[in-house]
Amino acid sequence: MADDTTILMDVGWNTKRKHPSPLLENMKHLGVSVSELNMIFISHPHVDHLGGMKEQKTRTFSLSQGPVSIPAIPVYAPVEISGSRWNPGFSAKVITAPTVLKEGIASIGPIPRALFLMGYTLEQSLAINVEGKGIVLIIGCGHQTIERIIERAQAIFDEPIYGIIGGLHYPVNGGRIMVGPLNIQKIVGSDNPPWRSINEADVGHAIEAIKRASPTIVGLSAHDSSDWAIDQFRKKLAGKYVEVRVGEKITI
Repeated sequence: MADDTTILMDVGWNTKRKHPSPLLENMKHLGVSVSELNMIFISHPHVDHLGGMKEQKTRTFSLSQGPVSIPAIPVYAPVEISGSRWNPGFSAKVITAPTVLKEGIASIGPIPRALFLMGYTLEQSLAINVEGKGIVLIIGCGHQTIERIIERAQAIFDEPIYGIIGGLHYPVNGGRIMVGPLNIQKIVGSDNPPWRSINEADVGHAIEAIKRASPTIVGLSAHDSSDWAIDQFRKKLAGKYVEVRVGEKITI
């Protein structure tokens, strides 16, 4: 939420295809109604950000696996997507470059990366200009790499980077999607071949890039980063690090 603007960024992955979905249940617990939304911002068109595998295949998005009444609000995405049959009538405005969405709210524009197995992926991040503080970057998966996200933000904004919050995809020494001993996230989230997939050095480089940008607040989502990676961020960015947990608000 930015001032009087309530933004839904991505819709998650309703793995059990429930209605109401975990997203709607979490919104209810937070006291946020779908009717209060002012915009929907899709970071990138992957299964765990559009609502499910069917949505990824059909380039649609679903807030739940049952009818959801969404107000007539803009939807922003880096590719063409539309509302599913559960929330029809929406066609996303495709963002192709850094774009102001509303005063103080912008997309830094899509940054491409050719991911192993997942293919060519365009991902955008949200930027909120907090008066008197600077730019807060809110990131979906961070497939673009935090180094390129920071570089883009510094190129387009005069204000300093105040906060970096969200997913940065570091499933190192553990992962959230294991198939037996195989860490699937580690393989699919990089443009490196499996034998050189995301590693401890990548986490170290990311932390150093963040230190150079000198934000005041940093929070790494557990969505696609391991407990080990989160602990590295927590230790090496002590004094800046905030926990990112479902149901907990971060106020800036």
